[in-house]
Amino acid sequence: MAQANFELTGKRVWVAGHGGMVGSALVRRLAREQCDVLTIGRGELDLRRSDDVAKWIRAQRPNVILLAAAKVGGIVANNSQKVAFLLENLQIETSVISAAADADVERLVFLGSSCVYPRFAEQPIAESSLLTGALEPTNQWYAVAKIAGLKLCEAYHAERGLQYSSVMPTNLFGPGDNFDVQSSHVMPALMRRIHEAKIHKSPSVTLWGTGQPRREFLHVDDCADAIVHAATHQPGGDLLNVGTGKDITIAELAALLAEIIGWQGEFVFDTSKPDGTPRKRLDISKLEQLGWQPRISLADGIRSTYEWYTHQLAHGEIRS
Repeated sequence: MAQANFELTGKRVWVAGHGGMVGSALVRRLAREQCDVLTIGRGELDLRRSDDVAKWIRAQRPNVILLAAAKVGGIVANNSQKVAFLLENLQIETSVISAAADADVERLVFLGSSCVYPRFAEQPIAESSLLTGALEPTNQWYAVAKIAGLKLCEAYHAERGLQYSSVMPTNLFGPGDNFDVQSSHVMPALMRRIHEAKIHKSPSVTLWGTGQPRREFLHVDDCADAIVHAATHQPGGDLLNVGTGKDITIAELAALLAEIIGWQGEFVFDTSKPDGTPRKRLDISKLEQLGWQPRISLADGIRSTYEWYTHQLAHGEIRS
């Protein structure tokens, strides 16, 4: 087990984007640390406005920033909102990271994404694959923005020695996910569609693509634990993959979801729709060398997430 080289005890830790799925998981995880967690809602602080962000950081004096705020979405959202996915993410990243540097914030961990890697990267994908090939066209706008953010952290470390680093999580799921069919990622979109098929006794569910692309999935609570681990162990300027090191086809994922949800219909694959990247499995050996391992299995994570989803539906927190 690697020893921590930076202690959170007594530190002021700002979770930027605490209302999102990853941010809320970080708040839950940091409750186990003896630190002061700082949060502020988007209604009070627009992270795209650099002057306002700089003023807030100077006033609150965080020692650590975990930058989980971002505009996110699935294939449909990425394809239909190209400008927003590129521009808004660039604005958030540059505002927060540059203001942190100007205020001499001790540590910053930037939440990137596995989509920063080339579409046909060698599997499993190592951090060294960054910028070695063309991006996946369906989410390149988001990917370019994320690459800019992690390169900004790298640049501040190179020029000023700041301990700013980045993590690249694989596909995340869990409590707080977006279950809107038009803008969600594959896991919550499938979970919702299969649940609705069960409720309405539908004999089939149509899915995009061939079902053969392979994807890796990580429960958001595991991701939050890895980010906190990175904040205390990861060298400045470094890139670190966060995942499980295991993948599954979309067809296999759909079958697992159907089994857990309790629906026994048929899947129809619409091959006229895009598959996206053929395979994305991360090499997590660097993270393992730092002493971290995921704890939540895919099946257990899906069960707990489905329980959360149906509870939210029953209480009107999610529109059916």
